[in-house]
Amino acid sequence: MSADNPQDKDGQGPARLPDFQRHITGHNDAGKAIFESSTADPSVSLFNDTIAFNTVYTTSEMPLSLNDNQDLKAHKELLSSGHLGLVNPNGTVCRVVDFGPGTDPLMHRTQSLDYGVVLEGELELILDDGANKILKKGDVVVQRATYHGWRNTSKTEWARMLFVLQHCQKVLVNGRELGEDLSNAGGEQDRLAVHHQ
Repeated sequence: MSADNPQDKDGQGPARLPDFQRHITGHNDAGKAIFESSTADPSVSLFNDTIAFNTVYTTSEMPLSLNDNQDLKAHKELLSSGHLGLVNPNGTVCRVVDFGPGTDPLMHRTQSLDYGVVLEGELELILDDGANKILKKGDVVVQRATYHGWRNTSKTEWARMLFVLQHCQKVLVNGRELGEDLSNAGGEQDRLAVHHQ
């Protein structure tokens, strides 16, 4: 897939959204702002190419140290370790998720506070009590560790969201712990689960 002519793997059906450029800034030895890197990072396809993930950036501590590029090094090490799930314990994950047309919602819960922004298309947010909201381009969701799913409302176009997931304390409701639940992920569950080191 190229950014100029995005297609699904067999060239049939709706075109995928193009990959995007990620620009990371930093400082030179004089303290002036510089671009550390500018790269096109391809997405990883999941669920038979109906969803695509791109991990833009991660942090692994709070407050974060930017000194000596410690955060850049930690991000690269975490990605290369293969131990990143949906959430990064004691840190954050910035991720772009593309949803294929008519994709069935994957109901799930993460142990995180998530900020979600619709970048392209229209998505339905479905909660486990049956409530739902239709979100349009530019809409924002604050997802507070609830059991939920996303459905692309279009039958012809892909949709894209930007998420920032922040690890949170265990959620207790009336003394019952509501932990991470990826049981509906089927064969992709191991790829999505948080890997504690």
